Amino acid sequence: MMNSRHYPFKNLHRGESGVSKTESTIRVLLALAEIEINGSHDYDIQVNDKAFYRNLLSGGPLGFGETYMDGQWDCEALDALIYKVLRADLEHSISPLKLLWPVLQAKLFNLQSKKHAFNIGKHHYDIGNDLYELMLDPRMTYTCG
Repeated sequence: MMNSRHYPFKNLHRGESGVSKTESTIRVLLALAEIEINGSHDYDIQVNDKAFYRNLLSGGPLGFGETYMDGQWDCEALDALIYKVLRADLEHSISPLKLLWPVLQAKLFNLQSKKHAFNIGKHHYDIGNDLYELMLDPRMTYTCG
């Protein structure tokens, strides 16, 4: 008999009603580390933004930290959460093929594409020199030091 720890996504298609496949994937994965989404323990993740699930899967290894910095989730005991994740060795406990579809979905439907990010940057940063002329010296010199 196979250990369910090594095949945590075998029943994923049955997910809870109203819960996306991406959210179900994250919930099942974190359950391997005994972490619950919006649970009562101080190490449980409290989700503030439903985009967390998609962004975590599409963000790769940095997605966890980036979603935290973006305020998409909180945790009272961040050190305990990270300890539990590392202790569970989640990276080596899952079958990559079972994650393939949820990750592809997250990447395909990710509105934060490179093109979209470029357009946002252009809109916010290509504003001309008027503002900088008011802030900087006549040579338009800026230093952070």
